[in-house]
Amino acid sequence: MLTHQNAPTQFIEAGPNRYAYRRFGNSTGTPIVLLQHFTGGLDHWDPAFTNGLAQYREIILVDNAGVGASTGDAPNTIEGMADCVRDFVDALELGTFDLLGFSMGGMVAQAFAKKDGDRVRRLVLVGTSPRGGDPSPYIAEVSQRARGNAGLEDMAWLFFGQSDAGRAAAARYWERRHARTEDVDPPSGMQTIMAQVAAGRDWLEPHGERFADLAAITMPTLVANGHLDVMLNTTNSFHLQQHLPNAQLIIYPDSGHAPHFQYPELFLAHMRLFLEA
Repeated sequence: MLTHQNAPTQFIEAGPNRYAYRRFGNSTGTPIVLLQHFTGGLDHWDPAFTNGLAQYREIILVDNAGVGASTGDAPNTIEGMADCVRDFVDALELGTFDLLGFSMGGMVAQAFAKKDGDRVRRLVLVGTSPRGGDPSPYIAEVSQRARGNAGLEDMAWLFFGQSDAGRAAAARYWERRHARTEDVDPPSGMQTIMAQVAAGRDWLEPHGERFADLAAITMPTLVANGHLDVMLNTTNSFHLQQHLPNAQLIIYPDSGHAPHFQYPELFLAHMRLFLEA
């Protein structure tokens, strides 16, 4: 069976863009589309997480427009990125699917679910925030560390718990994340980085009454985060759970922005319970 390490990068034309994606895993059941974080591409996922999920689901990883090996200009709004996701899933002729969004990908997943909720069977939001959410009190340091070429030290601070156990988990993730050595995804360019920065800033502004737009996301939703998310503020996960009509929340101990990378086995167990309930 294909795995995270050897699944070939494929391409599909959709609208004005050509999207890079990888598809692997168990072809029975509902496929799940995974949307990545700020500047992140196909190779920024943790193989422990993706390969574990692939044991019981078909996984589709995709680079949004302008990201990695995908062509086109990255949109400068989250809603524009969601439109690209719509083009992509339409080109793949996906009907109903599950959707997971991490960080900025979680924002895109929300925007997609607000407009095309009938396409999404179950939604998973990890380390993310609603439109109009609380800004991070650590934003100055985040801006210095959250770069496309961030190394292990920066990633450990951004994504993981700050205990010895958290830093050890970060080192293990870093090794797994670089296990793929062929057909790797290229880094995103400056246009993409600046467009995503603009989209993130725009997302801080509510559209109408704060959080009222979340009422449109009615499918079962799992919200997950670490106990101290320095990037998008763990309080935003509580906002999501409180305002989404059908959401449950898990906060992981001694962890940061990426609990699914720090605790891949535990997260997968929780996620499987949610997806197969």
